[in-house]
Amino acid sequence: MSYEKYSNALKAGQKKYRTHVLKGEYPYLPVLEEILSYTKVKYEINLGLCEIPLEMIVGTRTKGRTNSFASNFMPLLNPQTEFADKWIHLCDSLQEEGLRDPVKVYEFMNSFYVLEGNKRISVLKYLDAYSVPGYVIRVVPERTDTKENKIYYEFLDFYEVTGINTIYFSETGRFAKLLEQIGTPKGEKWTSDDRMIFASVYIRFSKAFESKGGRKLPITVGDALLAFITVFGYQDAKQKTEQEMKKDLSRIWDEFLVLTQEQSVELLLEPSKKDAPHNLYKGLLNRILPDNSNKIKIAFLYEKTHETSGWTYSHELGRMYLENIFLGQVETAAYDNIAVGENDLEMMEQVIKDGYRMLFTTSPVMIPASLKIAASHPDVKILNCSLNISHPTLRTYYARMYEAKFLAGVIAGSMTNTNKLGYIADYPIYGMAANINAFALGARMVNPYAKVYLDWSTLKDQRVKIVDDPEINYIMDRDMTLPGNASRHFGLYCVSGESPDNLAMTTWHWGKLYEKIVRIVLGGTWKEEGAVTGNRAINYWWGMSAGVVDLICSQDLPQGTKRLVDLLRNDICSDILIPFSGEIRAQDGTVMNKPDQVISFKEIITMDWLADNVVGSIPSISDLTQEAQKVVKMQGLGKTQVSDT
Repeated sequence: MSYEKYSNALKAGQKKYRTHVLKGEYPYLPVLEEILSYTKVKYEINLGLCEIPLEMIVGTRTKGRTNSFASNFMPLLNPQTEFADKWIHLCDSLQEEGLRDPVKVYEFMNSFYVLEGNKRISVLKYLDAYSVPGYVIRVVPERTDTKENKIYYEFLDFYEVTGINTIYFSETGRFAKLLEQIGTPKGEKWTSDDRMIFASVYIRFSKAFESKGGRKLPITVGDALLAFITVFGYQDAKQKTEQEMKKDLSRIWDEFLVLTQEQSVELLLEPSKKDAPHNLYKGLLNRILPDNSNKIKIAFLYEKTHETSGWTYSHELGRMYLENIFLGQVETAAYDNIAVGENDLEMMEQVIKDGYRMLFTTSPVMIPASLKIAASHPDVKILNCSLNISHPTLRTYYARMYEAKFLAGVIAGSMTNTNKLGYIADYPIYGMAANINAFALGARMVNPYAKVYLDWSTLKDQRVKIVDDPEINYIMDRDMTLPGNASRHFGLYCVSGESPDNLAMTTWHWGKLYEKIVRIVLGGTWKEEGAVTGNRAINYWWGMSAGVVDLICSQDLPQGTKRLVDLLRNDICSDILIPFSGEIRAQDGTVMNKPDQVISFKEIITMDWLADNVVGSIPSISDLTQEAQKVVKMQGLGKTQVSDT
């Protein structure tokens, strides 16, 4: 029987050899010696005895027996050779007695190259074994700016914490994200139990992923596993069988297809022109003779209450607007005070059980639960109020607030007599740097000497300091205030006397946004949008032209300034004026946009720098309050590819 096995292994080797030759590729095993001849090595370290996944053993340390194997480690020498006899004898021995002696290998860039034991690896690969024990010497290259090198150094940090070498990623940042998803505290090393549990999850997932055809995708198993536990959670993944994982993979297959694309997020910048028109008579008729058979039941889920949060209050106004505008066509319900990570999943499941088929989750911290529910209930439309989320199972929505901030900057820049303006920001999340910079650019457009002094309201153990500067009279503060709150510290105000004078207020008209999204559903174009954008995630990101953001000016504003704002608003809505156009420099003097260019929308979203007339900085996550850290973990400034539509 072993002769037959060698014959089959030989055929597999010859087939692989011919495939490479026809493509003009090297047909033998890669040789680490040759690779290192043009690589600068930083150091070598003996890792001792390790369990090595066979799929990660890709070549030999020296050239000696290279030509005896194809690139898949299958033999190339004919059955009459001494090599074949030894291969056959080894095959019998391994099947009868198992592996006696570990192999010796070198690891370089998380691939393994055999020093002693090439035939053992060949036989084990033929027998479809999963791993092999081996003595490992790691060869670490010097740091470079290549993506591959950066990923490898991230792997070294990950290995230092976990001792795991089975998983790898195709993009930077994913090792750290994996630790975050698993819940590993910073600086805490894994125990042997942690490694055993993870290995079990990885093996089960790997088999399920492969059986679904995952190996055909240009991503690693690690990429796919990270996407899987981002949706379902690591704790759940630990309990799932291979069969259960297969079912879950079918539900979220688009998540993996997104990983294969350069642009994973599709920005829809204007509402669809095919939306269903609002029928006033139908609305009146439904009020008189309600027809519950075709109603859309929509649930709004809030982290806080409208009495304690201006953000929740503004969305609640949007919900009431929506119900009023679609008389008898929609039924809405609000669920507030949801404890994220505690009862959010349970609440969403109950809402769906109660018949609601469209859910708006209004905070970025609800993204994990929203993802899981979206994967489990593909027939339910679930949208989260956030920006730049690359999960096709979940749609997101937000507004281009930077357009209104630009106009507020124009007002402040034209009215200041000290050239010092204040800006109080809250969370350093996607879009926030754009808001700050737009305000600064608006001020500079009318006043080249204007500088914006930046402060943050979510820093822990600190208070906002710019209010102490007597020369900072004009301050841009939070967008909204609580109902019944007597404080006038919101919007753009002038500090004068005991109470500030409000000059303008940037507004989110969530009702308009919700109306337009519901029209997409009523108009029957919801699925069409998904088909047009392919596997990319859909982000609705509308602005002043759609009526979802605006700047409300005080009657006390000088008429000339008010006229200027009205003109500029019209120009922004008509795309005549684009706030992020012309030469723009960052604080360090770097030219971020040339005079004849316009910054793209995807660059605006992920903007993580400040304009050169901004004084201040973007805080790190450790400087923020615990509540702010939760939001930033979901939406913190970073780089994700998006597409403009």
